[in-house]
This record gives sequence, C-alpha cells and structure tokens, in this order.
Amino acid sequence: MDVELRASDDDRNRVVAALHQHTAAGRLTLDEFSDRAGAVWTARTLGDLAALTRDLPALPETTVDAGPVRRGRQELLMVFAAAALTLLLLGGLLSVTR
Repeated sequence: MDVELRASDDDRNRVVAALHQHTAAGRLTLDEFSDRAGAVWTARTLGDLAALTRDLPALPETTVDAGPVRRGRQELLMVFAAAALTLLLLGGLLSVTR
C-alpha cells in the first residue's frame, strides 16, 4: 500500500467500520472511537488512515454480504460520529468565545 495515495470515501468508510468492530469487541472506548472516527474524515492519505488503526489487530476477512441491516447500522454509526465531532467542535468554539 502506497501511504502517500489520497484516500477515498470508500477507504474512510472501511476504516470507520473497522473502528466500530473494534469498539464492539471492547478494544476502544466510545470516546476513543469518537476521536478516531472524527480523524478519519479529515484524513487525506491512506497513511493517515492506517495510523488510526495501527495499534489494533487485523480483523478477519469476511466474504458474506453485510446486507441492508448492517449497512444501515454503519450509516447510523457514521451519522453518530459526525454528530459527536460536531458537538465537540461546537463545545470548543463556545468555550473559546466566552
């Protein structure tokens, strides 16, 4: 993998899904997941994305289709991550402006 290649939205979605699996397995706290998921969306290269999962074990490859329910959960998780990041940014903005 060339770490200097630009990351795509599909690459970012795969990393968020992997982070979600590690969170479900108990390897990450919700705060850690929120921080890393927020960083996924600002990552520019594949190397940036790889750094977010470097300390986590590789997940087993699955060949079974995730199905519509699983995809719906992933989309909901991404919305949650975006909302959490937005709240963190707004909180920081409010604390700075007061």
